[in-house]
Amino acid sequence: MDATVVDRESVGPDTFTLTFETPAGFEGLAGQFVRLSAEIDGESYARFYTLSSPDTEDTFEITVEVGEEGGPFSDYLAELSAGDEVAVAGPYGDEYYDGETRAVVLAGGPGVGAAVAISEAAIANDAEAAVVYQYDGEPAHTDRLDALVDAGADVTMLDAGDDAFAGAVEDALTTAAGEGVFVYGFAAFVETATDAIEAAGGDPDGANVESFG
Repeated sequence: MDATVVDRESVGPDTFTLTFETPAGFEGLAGQFVRLSAEIDGESYARFYTLSSPDTEDTFEITVEVGEEGGPFSDYLAELSAGDEVAVAGPYGDEYYDGETRAVVLAGGPGVGAAVAISEAAIANDAEAAVVYQYDGEPAHTDRLDALVDAGADVTMLDAGDDAFAGAVEDALTTAAGEGVFVYGFAAFVETATDAIEAAGGDPDGANVESFG
């Protein structure tokens, strides 16, 4: 299916969001992901992006980081504007917010997109939310993270070189019934996060984990 871009917004250094009009029949949940694809200079490209909107009613959003290693497809997305169409498939993934009474999201780098989506979905559901976000360089989505704090969520932002991550995870976890734990990030972060969950007395095997490879 094709989805039409309705907005593009910078949300941090080399990081932007694309908001699409939701195609008929498309229903996604906070924490799931979609596949975007295009043909660029005669070659086919496809990449997966986690939803960074709390729902897909009317529109849905993804967050994109553009770096030197991003390649032609990231450059292609960076040049999109309102009215452009992109091929979209999905949503995919079994890791998503499912009405838990407390959502704890551990996010590394681009995992912040899922963190704001899941936390906003939890707050909209009158549930509790906590985010521990580890970034490299400068954080993204700071306006939405600040808004989550204003709405009552617990948000901790840590530079990748900060050794306070395990302690922040311990503070965020309650291990109470109804608490859902979510981990989004690259493989090294996922390992660090699941180790921190175990050290804090949580169940890493019971966490909802999405590794970006």
